[in-house]
Amino acid sequence: MRHPYIGAIASVATVLLLAVLAAAQNNQQNNAPRSPWKYYPADRAVGDGGPAPKRDLTGTWAGASSGAAVPRSRVNPKNPPAPPLTPLGQQLFDRNKPLTKYSPAGTNDMHVRYCDPYGFPQNMTNEIRGMTITTMPTRTFILLQYMDLWREIWTDGRTLPTNVGGRGRDTLDPKYNGYSIGHWEDDYTFVVETTGLAPNTWATDSGYPHSVDAHVTERFHRDSKNDLTLTITMDDPKLYTKPFYIGDVHFRWIPNQQLDDFTCIPSELQQYLKEMGDPAGSDPSATR
Repeated sequence: MRHPYIGAIASVATVLLLAVLAAAQNNQQNNAPRSPWKYYPADRAVGDGGPAPKRDLTGTWAGASSGAAVPRSRVNPKNPPAPPLTPLGQQLFDRNKPLTKYSPAGTNDMHVRYCDPYGFPQNMTNEIRGMTITTMPTRTFILLQYMDLWREIWTDGRTLPTNVGGRGRDTLDPKYNGYSIGHWEDDYTFVVETTGLAPNTWATDSGYPHSVDAHVTERFHRDSKNDLTLTITMDDPKLYTKPFYIGDVHFRWIPNQQLDDFTCIPSELQQYLKEMGDPAGSDPSATR
């Protein structure tokens, strides 16, 4: 007769063998050569990295959607609680049909339907995988991973323009990212002010509007070497009765300073809508 313990011992031995093989495979993967051209989300910044350098945001940062264990926002900037709207603001808000309520077939979000730019400030809060910040003597550039776009922030002492969107000869055209100026409030807080936004874009993913005269203030605070917090506030008296605190976005330092390619491809989007999004339909009774 077979000893009753032999089968149990054999089972344990099999489990141990599989564990050893799995560990060896993991070690082999972990020790595999890393490409200098690729971003590995698992290579996360550890701890706070020590004190933050003074007046320096330069580097590449992982955003909330990167998989790099970035802290969550206290106020969700994609759907923040808005202050009371003016009659015009309410009228514009009621026209907007966000994806989360109306589905791909029912939304009139131009990005969802056509890959049109989000515009600012939404491009700082939606689809945030990563960004690179680089500084020149008179300008700071923010390079956003999603849609491969960049923002230009002037630091040469100029003031914001006051003649955007009019019909005069010297007026300026609204822009998707607006016109931005920046200054250091202290050694760890970089303040950016922006106006002149293209009024056809939305301020948030949930469909809150903005006017061309909206004044948006961003505060980039370097909490530590590896941690960066962005808070966004919008003042738009034409559409809101009070300043609108849009929310906060957190970033973590990327050790190998690489970003993956990530964008919206119009041809692929149209194929998706044709084959899946539009045939699925939309709930006509969807409400806010």
